[in-house]
Amino acid sequence: MKKDLIKIITKGIQEKKGRNIAIIDLRKIEGAVCNHFIICEGGSPAQIEAIAESIGDMARAEGEKPTNVIGLNNCQWVAMDYVDVIVHIFLPDVRQYYDIEHLWEDAKIKRIKDED
Repeated sequence: MKKDLIKIITKGIQEKKGRNIAIIDLRKIEGAVCNHFIICEGGSPAQIEAIAESIGDMARAEGEKPTNVIGLNNCQWVAMDYVDVIVHIFLPDVRQYYDIEHLWEDAKIKRIKDED
């Protein structure tokens, strides 16, 4: 991984005031689809789109590009696949409904304090 992709993605989220960031370490979870999930939320579809764009721009500046991005058509849940790291950007109610953190509760979860 060039530089630290997790730090780059986190910075991209914070740049657009994304909130409730959780980094889930899946490396010790058998059958996990990647090494880390990064989950955050935006307050509106427009903010979710801005967060996704910010992450993409910052990662691209470090030579990283997602293999796939889905959800930009409605911006309620956008997933960005960086192979080892998958980013999930949710509207708060959609995040609560799918409750991804609970699905991976055996994994180590690091929560990042919101910047004001």
